Amino acid sequence: MMQKRLSDILADVIVVSRQGDADHLISEIVFDSRKAGADTLFVAMKGTQADGHNYIKNVFDAGCKAVVCETMPENIPGDAICIRVKDSAEALGLMASAFYDHPSSNLKLTGVTGTNGKTTIATLLYEITRLLGHKAGLFSTVTNYIDGEKIPATHTTPDAVTLNKVMKEMVDKGCTYCFMEVSSHAIHQKRIAGLDFAGGIFTNITHDHLDYHKTFKAYIEAKKAFFNNLGKDAFALVNADDKNGMVMVQNTKASVYTYSVREVADFKGKIIENMFEGMQLNIDGHEVWTPFIGYFNAQNLLAVYGAATLLGHDKEDVLIQLSKLKPVDGRFETIRSDEGITAVVDYAHTPDALKNVIETINEIRNFDQQIITVVGAGGDRDKTKRPLMAAEAVRGSSKVILTSDNPRSEDPEQIIKDMMEGVPFKEKIKVISITNREEAIKTAYMVARPGDIILIAGKGHETYQEVKGVRHHFDDREIIRNIFAQK
Repeated sequence: MMQKRLSDILADVIVVSRQGDADHLISEIVFDSRKAGADTLFVAMKGTQADGHNYIKNVFDAGCKAVVCETMPENIPGDAICIRVKDSAEALGLMASAFYDHPSSNLKLTGVTGTNGKTTIATLLYEITRLLGHKAGLFSTVTNYIDGEKIPATHTTPDAVTLNKVMKEMVDKGCTYCFMEVSSHAIHQKRIAGLDFAGGIFTNITHDHLDYHKTFKAYIEAKKAFFNNLGKDAFALVNADDKNGMVMVQNTKASVYTYSVREVADFKGKIIENMFEGMQLNIDGHEVWTPFIGYFNAQNLLAVYGAATLLGHDKEDVLIQLSKLKPVDGRFETIRSDEGITAVVDYAHTPDALKNVIETINEIRNFDQQIITVVGAGGDRDKTKRPLMAAEAVRGSSKVILTSDNPRSEDPEQIIKDMMEGVPFKEKIKVISITNREEAIKTAYMVARPGDIILIAGKGHETYQEVKGVRHHFDDREIIRNIFAQK
C-alpha cells in the first residue's frame, strides 16, 4: 500500500491557512466523504450536485484525520489536520500528481480537445504509437488502455485521482506515451490540474454542452484554458480549417503548429478519392490509402500524422503505419446487407457532427441513392441543439426518422417535439417520429431500396440506452445486423 506524508503531498499547493501538524501519513486521497477513513486525505469540493464541505463532520466521525477545504469547518477535532486552500479542485489535481510521483512527467502526454473528433484522434494516436513499437496508454470516451490492457471508461476525462493513479500504472508497466481526450467539463472542473502535457491538439468547436457552460463564449474559454496552461516546451497543434483554431492558441506558451485540408498549414492534406470503402489522401506530397471516409476523417488523420511527427517519430514511418489504422468503433461504421443497403452507424450527437456525416455520405452516394437518417437527442443535456440536429438531418437527407437517443430522466416524446421545432414546414413531409429506437431502425430498413444508405446517428459505440435512470442493453450495430440477417 502506498503511503506519503501530507507535507509532501502539499508540496505544490498554495496553503492559505492550516490547523494541525502536516507530518501525517496518507494512504489514499478521496473526495467522496463515504470513502473517508483513518489514513485518507479528504478533499472537500463544491460540485454541481453537492458541496463536500457539508460532509466534513461526517469524515471526522469516520476517523479521517486530514481534510483539505476552501472554508475552515467549526469544531475541528484536536488531533485533526485542516488545510485551507483557495481552490480545492485545483489542489486535488496537484496533490494527486504528487501522491502518485508525478506520473505525467514520465510520459509524453498529449491531450486532445474540441467538440468532435477527440475519440478518433486520441485512439488512433494510441494505436499508431504502438504500431511504431512503443508502449502507450489511452484515456477515451469509449475505453481506457494501459498498453494492451483494457480498462472501462466512465467519463471522457476521469477525475484527477483516477487520472494520476492510472498514469502511475502506465509508467510502472513501461509506457512512455499517453493520449487523453480532454473534455470542456474536465478543463473547467480542473481535473487536469498538475498534469505535464507534452502537447495539445484542437479539433474544432461547435454547438454543444451549453446546458453546462451556458454560453458559447464560456465553452470556447474552457477549451482555450487548456492551451493557455501548456508549457513552453509543449506543442499546440490546431485545426486551421476551424475559424476558432488560432483563437485557441492566442495566449499559449507552447509552440504552435497547424493542420488543414483546405488552408496552408504545417501539416497539409488533400482528398484525392472518397468512397464507402475508404479514401485516397495526399499528405505532405505522399499518397496514402485509408479505410476512413470523409473530410472530417481526413482532418482527424492529419492531426494524428502531425502529432505523431511532433512527438518525434519519422514522417515516413508514420505515413506507413497511418495506412494500417482502422476506424474507431461507432465512428462512420458501415454495415451492408445482401440486397445492397448500406447502414452507417455514427456517434454524431452535435449539429456539426451530424452535418459532417451527412455531407460525407452525399459526396459519395450516387444521385439515385436515398439517405434515410435515424436520429434523436439525449435527455438532460443541451436542449438548444435539438432543433439544430433535426434541421441538419432534414437538410441533407431524403427521409428522416426522429426517435429516442438516451432520454435519461426526460420524456422521449418531448425531446422529439423539441427537435421537430427545427424542421421547416415544407420539409415536414419527409419526417416521421417513432419513439421506440429499434422500431425506428426497422422502419428505416422497410422504406429503404437496394442501394440506399441508412444513417443511424447519435449513439455510435454505446451498448446501452438510458431510460428513467436505468441503462438497458441497446446497440445500434447489433440491431441493424439482426435486421439485415433476418431478411
